[in-house]
Amino acid sequence: MSQNLIISEETISDKIYFIRNQKVMLDRDLATLYGIQTKVLKQAVKRNISRFPEDFMFELTETEFLNWRSQFVTSNSDKMGLRYAPMAFTEHGVLMLSSVLNSDKAIQTNIQIIRIFTKVRQMLLDTTEIRLDIAQIQKKLENHDKNIELVFSYLDELTEKEENKKPRTKIGYKK
Repeated sequence: MSQNLIISEETISDKIYFIRNQKVMLDRDLATLYGIQTKVLKQAVKRNISRFPEDFMFELTETEFLNWRSQFVTSNSDKMGLRYAPMAFTEHGVLMLSSVLNSDKAIQTNIQIIRIFTKVRQMLLDTTEIRLDIAQIQKKLENHDKNIELVFSYLDELTEKEENKKPRTKIGYKK
């Protein structure tokens, strides 16, 4: 793999969005990464539309598109010439793009993108495991609190018994 084909992980991960509860990349970002025009990417997809079911690729609704644009306050989206809603590609859709776009750059870029998606998935799994561990610790702490309260209530009962205890009669020699 030549050096000029390597794209930084940060560049790719900055272009992964969370839309419809899925991690996706938009057509214009993918086209930039592949070094082609968005129009060329869309044409390749439309020529092979049977390879891109709804769970691989979907077009953003107007509301989703406006929400996405509003995330980029400094974006000059009016100058972007967006006449059509962007296509959003899931991880599987990005993978399928490698079979539609056959340039070396597209193939190498796809490999990098899939690696980033895998890393993001692993980070989410790690985060979920940490959350479960924290929940277990919280549960244990709640049980400890209950047990400590129980111990204190027993101590209170014992103290009350000591205070209410009648004096014992002494056994032995009396003076």
